[in-house]
Amino acid sequence: MTATAAPKTVSPAFVPATRWTTEALVGLFDLPFSDLLYRAQQVHRQNHEANAVQLSTLLSIKTGGCSEDCGYCSQSAHHGEAQREALLEVGDVVAAAQAAKDKGATRFCMGAAWRGPKDKDLDRVTDMIGAVKALGLETCVTLGMLKQGQAERLKEAGLDYYNHNLDTAPEFYGQVIKTHSQNDRFDTLDKVRGAGIKVCCGGIVGMGETRRQRASLLAELANMNPPPESVPINELVPMPGTPLENAPPLDPFEFVRTIAVARISMPGSMVRLSAGRQEMSDELQALCFLAGANSIFYGDKLLTAGNPEADRDEALFARLGLTAA
Repeated sequence: MTATAAPKTVSPAFVPATRWTTEALVGLFDLPFSDLLYRAQQVHRQNHEANAVQLSTLLSIKTGGCSEDCGYCSQSAHHGEAQREALLEVGDVVAAAQAAKDKGATRFCMGAAWRGPKDKDLDRVTDMIGAVKALGLETCVTLGMLKQGQAERLKEAGLDYYNHNLDTAPEFYGQVIKTHSQNDRFDTLDKVRGAGIKVCCGGIVGMGETRRQRASLLAELANMNPPPESVPINELVPMPGTPLENAPPLDPFEFVRTIAVARISMPGSMVRLSAGRQEMSDELQALCFLAGANSIFYGDKLLTAGNPEADRDEALFARLGLTAA
């Protein structure tokens, strides 16, 4: 179910030695639920600590007013309702990072609502990266599309991870976003890899895509060479005022299947439960951990959407015998 010879992908930096086909991943999705989870758990234990979950915290360092028209995002100037806020000061970011570390987070992620950063804004962001690194935390930023030389500046500042999601399948992308193409995202990912920064790249499910399109998204991710070190799987949080505010909810078992297929197709990656956890029961999250999720966003807020409180997460970890890593 795994390999055929690899055709070239969008960027030469992403040519895998072997390739997962969409059909192979659809075959995994179609397995009986227990069989799929059993296989995913086997892969998980072969590549990761069985009961360890990595904790990350995400802070919006610049909110609202983005020029892109992403149909899921309340920060878009085209349709969003998020209040515009200026880029945070370094001291405010450091205080938030210290609070996250005190609560057990090991990675601090900073997100800005931009098409891409201006060089003058990057000056302050690099200061943030250096200050957060000085606290002993891993650093991650999501700043949109990068121009030539910007990834190298982020690397020099000490950045560990750059987040830039593919969002959805190539064949569904134009139904969600029209102001840029998925190839533009690959271009930024190419710059990130070229600068020696680790990649955090995943997608959003529940936007009206089919199971085959979910498989196609995972195939795109799995066929990067190497696959992303971190793979956030987001469940759509319908935001008022956005084109997807009335999207029907994804079946919970389908979400668990998506986690399992991500784990099987990307054995060495950290698979992260990201947006949507606020709406998930403890039982659903437990199934996701069983399916191979081993990273979460931890804290009270995920950009403009809610996130389970840290105390609730700690209680759930205790009930399941999970440890923070």
